[in-house]
Amino acid sequence: MLERSALAENALQALHDEDYDRPYNTQALNHETMIFVGGRTPVSLDGAWNFCVDLLDTGLRQKWFAMQPMPAEERAEPWDYDPYEGDTVPVPSCWQMLKETWYFFEGSAWYTRPLDMPPDLGSGRRFLRVGAAQYDCKVFLNGAFLGNHYGGSTPFFCELTGHLRPGRNWLMLMVNNTRTLDRVPMRNTDWFNYGGLYREVSLFETPTSVIRDLFVHLVPDGSYRRIRAAVEVDGGAREAVLEIAEIGIRQTIALGADGRGEVIVEARPELWSPENPRLYAVSLAAGDDRVEDRIGFRQIERVGDEIRLNGRSLFLRGISVHEDDRELGKVTSEADLRRRFADARDLNCNYLRLAHYPHHEMAARLADELGFLLWEEIPVYWAIAFDNPATYRDARNQLIELIKRDRNRASVIIWSVGNENPDTDARLDFMKGLADTAKAFDPTRLTSAACLVNHARNRIEDRLAEHIDVIGINEYYGWYEENFEDLVEIGRNSDPGKPVVISETGADGAIGEGAPARGLFSEAYMTEVYEKQIETLRALSYVKGMSPWILYDFRVERRQNIFQRGFNKKGLIAADKATRKDAFAVLSAYYAERRDAEAGGEEMA
Repeated sequence: MLERSALAENALQALHDEDYDRPYNTQALNHETMIFVGGRTPVSLDGAWNFCVDLLDTGLRQKWFAMQPMPAEERAEPWDYDPYEGDTVPVPSCWQMLKETWYFFEGSAWYTRPLDMPPDLGSGRRFLRVGAAQYDCKVFLNGAFLGNHYGGSTPFFCELTGHLRPGRNWLMLMVNNTRTLDRVPMRNTDWFNYGGLYREVSLFETPTSVIRDLFVHLVPDGSYRRIRAAVEVDGGAREAVLEIAEIGIRQTIALGADGRGEVIVEARPELWSPENPRLYAVSLAAGDDRVEDRIGFRQIERVGDEIRLNGRSLFLRGISVHEDDRELGKVTSEADLRRRFADARDLNCNYLRLAHYPHHEMAARLADELGFLLWEEIPVYWAIAFDNPATYRDARNQLIELIKRDRNRASVIIWSVGNENPDTDARLDFMKGLADTAKAFDPTRLTSAACLVNHARNRIEDRLAEHIDVIGINEYYGWYEENFEDLVEIGRNSDPGKPVVISETGADGAIGEGAPARGLFSEAYMTEVYEKQIETLRALSYVKGMSPWILYDFRVERRQNIFQRGFNKKGLIAADKATRKDAFAVLSAYYAERRDAEAGGEEMA
């Protein structure tokens, strides 16, 4: 197909040129092309899309995106792929969950759908928003390449204005989930590598002047009486109007030549907290554009080895969670998220660690509403190519996209920049750069990373700790680390001067038919590990929280023994998201004890 056509230009080049991807890997769709979507009405592009897997990237080599609709009987040559007819898949979805032969597929796949426009397109602007595509997504419209995006878990935007035509248009997205050494995450991970358009795809129409960004927050100066708003508008507007009617704010913001402006206004909002998740309706108008949001106002800070929320010391009673479902893969829904938070509530949690990548933005919106604190992170996981500038560019962009997406969410208190990385000079520069970036784009939140323990000296020891606010520690004493007494010694030897959160701990507990009654992988052993962890950690005054691994069992390629069979079984709840293991009650009781002591103003040993 197409080897002799003008589209391929040269048959030998189409078949043998391994630089075929280079013209389509601009990564021009990034944090700079985002627009603020709060309060806007999207046109959903979800539903059935034409679909084809493309293991050899024949589509780019032969320029499938430039093929025009043509009846089969009129074609001069046979087509190996027809973008306009054939198999369809639902969007959002993960292709692994749709067909058995796609379960371990890694490579490219093509999605195509019509996009019908009115006869008069008007003077407004139109933006495509993809909630998430795993991992590299290239956008084509009517045969033209418009850009691509790196990062499997953050949203991206592509402006279609000027490329759309009246009537029928054809939108094609090529999605590639191949793990490579220079991507973030890299090739070796410990969660399942889903592929596809697995979050919502939408079209937004705006006026000529479009509000690209709005960041509204309490000024973190301890006064609790000043609100700052930072605005970015594209398209010629010279001022914007901020309104928070419930506290009497209506403020004009002057915009510079670059469309940016900010203002600080005096106000006394009711403070947001898990006990009182108060949200305010906020709006911003600029030119003919208008956006809205619901925002809570609170202050999070580190003072010595304490984490303080609104001036009060805080212990993070948490649990880690993956975005994974036994039936749907990474696809999530409001019902699924509300079940997650209900289970966390039954655990007596006030906090969740969203690992190891940005989760659906609905998670943070629901956490705002329900009163949970969140740790959000990017997948700088294990042995990233820390000496590769392209890898840093990818990680930095994912971090900024996450921050811009969620920095109006009161629930989000920690940006984490990495997990379990070796302490090298290149890694230190890489991670310090990310921590500095987080502070530059959002100085109102804490930074963290899962840091390292020096097992030779049995103490918390990681050069990155100097450059972050909260030290995360993943420790599996009683599981991967055999000698539980080493954890006791680490506690004695360490005095980090900053709050430590046990970001991971736990043990696999298989249940059901074939599960062992005792020893490793038994539910009884898992429960024993939790009891010993709690007994040891509760005595360490600098430990200011924990988020054991993990709420639900989850799918992962690397776990293949007879008790796991492709799932990590460390969940306090089985993969059915209903069956609770015995350790659930152990952790719930401990958290209830901490909650009640804090409510009574008691210190816990």
